[in-house]
Amino acid sequence: MKTLLLYIATATAEIVGCYLPYLWLKEGKSATLLIPAAFSLAMFAWLLTLHPSAAGRVYAAYGGVYIGVALIWLWAVEGMRPTAWDWTGVSFSLIGMAIIAFQPR
Repeated sequence: MKTLLLYIATATAEIVGCYLPYLWLKEGKSATLLIPAAFSLAMFAWLLTLHPSAAGRVYAAYGGVYIGVALIWLWAVEGMRPTAWDWTGVSFSLIGMAIIAFQPR
């Protein structure tokens, strides 16, 4: 459970770090959003170092969680409800993530 929460925190930090510049570039919001974006991306990089596995394995497993968190972001922040196809795709990615992250050591 701790590992999954760490993956979720890592994904959230990356999404926030990328979404804020998106708001500045595409939505005409203030450039001051780049300051918390940079902090969030630095937090993302730091959180990646807290994962207990080898970096390549962490990155591979993290991708599945990122997809799930991105769909929740789409719904919660952008107000767009994910489709059944979205949920099916994220289910497959989370199965892959679980196989990679929780393999016997």
